[in-house]
Amino acid sequence: MKKIAAVLFAAFLCVFVCETFADDAKPANSKAKAKDSRRKQENLKNPFFKSSLEFLVPDSEGKTETEMKPYEETIPGSDQKFKMIPVKGGKFLLGSPDDEEGRAEDESPQHEVSVEPFWIEEHETTWKEFEQFALKILRDKRAKKTDKTDREKLADALATPTAPYDISSISHDNAGKVGYPASGMTIYCAQLYCKWLTMVTGRYYRLPTEAEWEYACRAGTKTAYSFGSNADKLDDFAWWYENSDGASHKIKTKKPNVWGLYDMHGNLSEWVLEQYDVKTYSNRKAGSALPVKKPAGEGFGQTARGGNCEDDEAANLRSAKRLQAVADWKKQDPQYPQSIWWVTDAAYVGFRVIRPLNPPKTEEEAKQYEPDPMVWVEYSELNQRD
Repeated sequence: MKKIAAVLFAAFLCVFVCETFADDAKPANSKAKAKDSRRKQENLKNPFFKSSLEFLVPDSEGKTETEMKPYEETIPGSDQKFKMIPVKGGKFLLGSPDDEEGRAEDESPQHEVSVEPFWIEEHETTWKEFEQFALKILRDKRAKKTDKTDREKLADALATPTAPYDISSISHDNAGKVGYPASGMTIYCAQLYCKWLTMVTGRYYRLPTEAEWEYACRAGTKTAYSFGSNADKLDDFAWWYENSDGASHKIKTKKPNVWGLYDMHGNLSEWVLEQYDVKTYSNRKAGSALPVKKPAGEGFGQTARGGNCEDDEAANLRSAKRLQAVADWKKQDPQYPQSIWWVTDAAYVGFRVIRPLNPPKTEEEAKQYEPDPMVWVEYSELNQRD
């Protein structure tokens, strides 16, 4: 009996002690949860959740395709300008023919796609353009301004990237230099830049779909490159391993394609709105230029196009070449959770923006092209540094 009593007493003591320590721990855990909850509640009020369509000005839509002309966009509040080139709508063959040298399985079947008219940035988005948003330069410039418009207030409050771990290592040491393309951002970050640009300009900007990008790159050609099928001419049009010293170079220092677009081959690979799948082309709805699979948050498996300064095979710079983002693009990211904004090991990826002649008509339609704000909210809950 004494042994039984001793066992029962020990069990009682164990339960009592455990419950006591559990009760002591409850307030701290509750406070932490409450803190996270308040943070999340504040983030859910961020302008990120507002539709980009709310910020369009009355003349943001083009009139007709025949009236489309090149124009220069100035980022309001800054001295940063970029040129937009009109691209008429039409049909073309997306992908590569079976006999094209260097082609890959994911470029088939070659199929006809209809593309609506749009404007596209003449060159890859530069650091000086991108840092107005990503490094908060425009927001900080307006910090002491007392007469900010409602549009400016919302744009300045929009979610922005955390600081990159080492900005020089992901930009070939060109960050901040005039005329160099912005690089090393995730597709999510590039999409949010487009949303911010829409907010500050009142015109609808986004990343191109994969079909739109290739249509602009080909510029009416059916050859392996926009300048023909002879790779011997590549040095005239592209920065790649053979002439780049492994680094990106200033925009507009090589020849453009016949539509006036620079660096569609080489310099940086460019993000497009497509989650990568080797069977994307066989799964595409007939004639559609829409993404078969929209990019999935900040994860991997998205698609970039155009080849880059580190490519040592000419075939990787062909108009039809597709590049899949992989986990190794963040291999050296020391943060936990790993950044949704930067890819530490893909200094060769960037982007350029387009502006469709006719922007989306509904929020549901716009969601095909825009970043999911909840990805940022959940990341913010885990990453208390931002």
